[in-house]
Amino acid sequence: MIFFTLEHILTHVSLSVVSIVITIYLMNLLVHEIVGLYNSSEKGMVATFLCITGLLVIRWIYSGHVPLSDLYESLMFLSWSFSIIHMVPYFRNKKNYLNAITAPSAIFTQGFATSGLLTEMHQSTILVPALQSQWLMMHVSMMVLSYAALLCGSLLSVALLVITFRKNISIFGKYKNNNLQIGPFSFGEIQYVNEIRNVLQIQNNCFISFINYHRYQLIQQLDCWSSRVISLGFIFLTIGILSGAVWANEAWGSYWNWDPKETWAFITWTIFAIYLHTRTNENLQGSNSAIVASIGFFIIWICYFGVNLLGIGLHSYGSFALTSN
Repeated sequence: MIFFTLEHILTHVSLSVVSIVITIYLMNLLVHEIVGLYNSSEKGMVATFLCITGLLVIRWIYSGHVPLSDLYESLMFLSWSFSIIHMVPYFRNKKNYLNAITAPSAIFTQGFATSGLLTEMHQSTILVPALQSQWLMMHVSMMVLSYAALLCGSLLSVALLVITFRKNISIFGKYKNNNLQIGPFSFGEIQYVNEIRNVLQIQNNCFISFINYHRYQLIQQLDCWSSRVISLGFIFLTIGILSGAVWANEAWGSYWNWDPKETWAFITWTIFAIYLHTRTNENLQGSNSAIVASIGFFIIWICYFGVNLLGIGLHSYGSFALTSN
């Protein structure tokens, strides 16, 4: 009973803290960045990470197994993974664009796990014989960590595409007609107006060039961070699939069964292998590789969450269908 109470408290504390962090980020977007608020938000994510860590440890102690056996536990571990990815640049004293993605992702997954799932799904149950293996921690943890990294990297690619294809907005406006009507104006007045127009156009072009330069820098940074995070996630995904194959051979007597989960995991691996291949060609880097990563974003959700909606196959543990029964 004590463990259950502590888990309940830590769940709501972490959800409340990350909600405050999101509010601080929105305030920084509306106004100029305030150093004090930024530091508070980063410390809030550290507190969220500690709360979720304590929650998982407590659940591990009273359940007797690693908390990765059902949908609720995997969602909480996914939120914990987002927190880890968020804190790595923070402890390296580097500001980046991951915090704008990891914090909302953490609150989305944790909020859905806490409020979106039935209360019965929060309760820890005895593992089925197929899950009573040492491979549970290795396989599932690597898969969930890969989902977190790949989702973050894919969202960075989506942001890159949005910025790349967004049209330039001229602040000073455009002149629809370059021909001035003479009318009642004298030649000197017309010449003066033309000079003013030329000065405004030069200022306008300089301003647009300044914006385009900073946008180019932003695109390059997003592309770099997206590539790094996706590369890390791809390594985790590869380890997870290989360890899952070994585990499947021990549990079911076959390394690969073309189960729906296995099939979509293979599709996910193929998509991001194509992404990494496009990174080796300079002509395909940037928006082209970002399109592949954006497709991978939806594939990940189908692999992780969509298959659970079906409740079929060898990986149906913790699905909605089984839980509702």
